[in-house]
Amino acid sequence: MTYGYLRVSTDEQDAQNQTLGIKSKAEQLGVSVSTWVEDSGISGTKEPENRKLGIILKEMKEGDIIIASELSRLGRKTFMVMRILELCMKNGVKVYTVKDGYELGDNIQSKVLAFAFGLAAEIERDMISQRTKEALARKKAEGVILGRPKGSKAKKNKLTDHKQQIITMLKKGVSQNTIARTLGVHRHTVNAFVKENLQLL
Repeated sequence: MTYGYLRVSTDEQDAQNQTLGIKSKAEQLGVSVSTWVEDSGISGTKEPENRKLGIILKEMKEGDIIIASELSRLGRKTFMVMRILELCMKNGVKVYTVKDGYELGDNIQSKVLAFAFGLAAEIERDMISQRTKEALARKKAEGVILGRPKGSKAKKNKLTDHKQQIITMLKKGVSQNTIARTLGVHRHTVNAFVKENLQLL
């Protein structure tokens, strides 16, 4: 499948120009755009999942193609664009842009980028870890008590909002393993929740 992605302002001319450019690029590649996805009037600083771009990233499969006017249409933040391209590369999806002539595929440029993506992600993780450690150290120095008090438990966990659903499923004889799969958690999480709430049994 070939996706045409547009992130446009409220200017109709901008949308038309991007569309024409993407169609022309598709013709050069010998393909036709099968699905158009447009984010209109939405900032490129928003995470992909908060834009329609997230639809493409969820549905894309190996061999698919994404064509955009330029890389900045995918995102306004460097690390964001790199994460998007890294995800496409991992899924075997090719990316082409019109204005900057970018190509993400089976070429040496893409292999170099794969190394750069990994390195950048590692640096970003290290920086986040370092900032977290510094923030915790500062709070400790200020006398702030970190973590939960000894012997205390969280008042709410990830299954609290599903309590009624769990009760219903248990009454129907649904196993805890099945409940865990349904709610997308580990079976031990369900087991612990049921034990802590004996009235569910």
